[in-house]
Formats: sequence, structure tokens, C-alpha cells
Amino acid sequence: MQQVTQLQCYKCEKELSLEAGTKISRQEECPHCYASLHCCKMCNFYDQSAYNECKEPMANRVLDKEKANFCDFFKLGSGGSGGEAKDKLMDAANALFKN
Repeated sequence: MQQVTQLQCYKCEKELSLEAGTKISRQEECPHCYASLHCCKMCNFYDQSAYNECKEPMANRVLDKEKANFCDFFKLGSGGSGGEAKDKLMDAANALFKN
């Protein structure tokens, strides 16, 4: 039996009634905060540590990771999960090691 991962919005972190891998339109928005869901931060390939923050090597570069885009490789996933937490951890580490 396959485990269903509950997705959260990258911005407000509230649960979405969508499953990973679900096809969504470019105009799809979070019902809570109205953030775009067809964006890099909600993509399965999103990774802050990867080149251009994307694990898909054939994808075109997208500058605004929170804005809806036309990426052909977009796959709804947990790319946004933990994104804010990673940002907070990175900020804390930078503050700690700053001169």
C-alpha cells in the first residue's frame, strides 16, 4: 500500500487537499493564502542546494521561485515542505558565523 503524503503550502504551511504528483493548472492557488501553487517552491524538483535550485537538469532557469511559471517539468510535490525551515536555519547559521 502506497503512503499518501499530505502537501502543505510553501507560504502559509497549511495543509492542501492535493496529493503529490497531481496535475494542477498554472493558475492554481492556495485556498488559504492565495499563493501560486504551480511554482518552483511547490515542485518535486525544487532543492535550494541544487544548481538553479532545481534537481531537473533540463529545466529552464526560473528567477522568481514563488511565482507561477510555465515549466514543462513541474511535478507537484513536497518541494515546498521545509523550505521556510531551511531558510530560517540558514539565516541562523549565517548570523552565528558572521563577523
